[in-house]
Amino acid sequence: MDTTLADKVPPHNVEAEQAVLGALLLNWSAMAEVVSILKADRFYSIQNQIIYEAMLRLYSKSIAGDTISLINELTSEGKLEQSGGAAYIASLTETVPSAANIEYYAQVVIDRAARRDLIKISSELRASSFDLSKSSDSLLDSAEQRIFALAERNETTEIHSAKTIMIREIELIDARTKSRNSFTGIPTGFGKLDTYTSGFQNSELIIIGARPSIGKTAIALSMMQYIACEKKIPCGFFSLEMPYESIGMRLLSQESNVHMQKVRSGMLRVSDIQKLQDAASRWFNAPFYVVDTPNMRLLELRAMARRMVTNHEVKIIFIDYIGLITTEDSSRPVYDQVSEISKALKALARELAIPIVALCQVARSAEGEEPNLAQLRGSGSIEQDADVVMFLHRDRLKEEGIEAQDAKLILAKQRNGATGEIPILFLPPYSKFVPKSQED
Repeated sequence: MDTTLADKVPPHNVEAEQAVLGALLLNWSAMAEVVSILKADRFYSIQNQIIYEAMLRLYSKSIAGDTISLINELTSEGKLEQSGGAAYIASLTETVPSAANIEYYAQVVIDRAARRDLIKISSELRASSFDLSKSSDSLLDSAEQRIFALAERNETTEIHSAKTIMIREIELIDARTKSRNSFTGIPTGFGKLDTYTSGFQNSELIIIGARPSIGKTAIALSMMQYIACEKKIPCGFFSLEMPYESIGMRLLSQESNVHMQKVRSGMLRVSDIQKLQDAASRWFNAPFYVVDTPNMRLLELRAMARRMVTNHEVKIIFIDYIGLITTEDSSRPVYDQVSEISKALKALARELAIPIVALCQVARSAEGEEPNLAQLRGSGSIEQDADVVMFLHRDRLKEEGIEAQDAKLILAKQRNGATGEIPILFLPPYSKFVPKSQED
């Protein structure tokens, strides 16, 4: 006869719980090994939970924990009977021979608690799924958030000795010397920018702002060409404005240095075709992943970003562009919607522990002049939430046939570093930006 989920006892191991408590009573110094990884709510037995809470109080007061001090603490709190009484506490030391395996016992307790959490989440999600007033997208987003949070809950805090730190630092210096890469984050291919930022850092929200048709998408693709194609770092791209075919055409033009107009029209020489084929072969196995849903909802974007990280180990995500993301309530003022989006993107960067680079338009008042932070379009919260804000600036082309044009990246805000200007070069035939040092 089958047993339903409701009839089953939640996963637990009372013996392991008792072993943890008994080990602590035998060797109080072992508390230092478990206090950072084992929380009181991880115990299944209420009386064991109450006892461990009392032990934590003793530890915080710098009082050595033994049977007598523990009983006194529980008595003063009026919880001795709830904990099972003095006889039960005295029996705990009989359940474990020594404190040697206390970390193993603690991990068993944590494992069973994690399983109970999964069952609880599954049950609540099942119940919520019957509530037709909630959209399936919001349910999926909630499920993903809760599972990610559960996965992170059991992370432990380690203490690193000077010896460990120095060994690791020498290893890093040696690796950097051999690779000649001095950046701690993800390099963009623009050397001076990377010098300022040490590369795009994990958990940071980076904003690149510019007026329309100045080259926001081009600068993003130029960076991604270096990150994904040259450095082989998995990269995700949310293209909310153009389809993936157009992205592919731009990437091939950039990589091959074949004029964009030729690629678009098909008026190609044999040498051009060979260059494009060579470029395609270099891109073929690049870890580059594109989502090209127009006017994508914030819920969908977050869900797809999590899948990119989980399924493809993506290390950085670009979004083109922030103004095309829609929220669930599109009737709210634009300011409030953009504020919600910028806060959500910052939270997502922290959740996934990767850099998120979002492109953004700036106000019309910036036309023809260098943009500034006050001209970020939509909401002041973008400036507030972003760790790095930079602006792309160049003059609009007034004639055809220009092969190269001066441009600059204006690093207007950097939460953990300096600001400044980075001279770069725009190559109109390939819709491509390169470092100024590559002018020749």
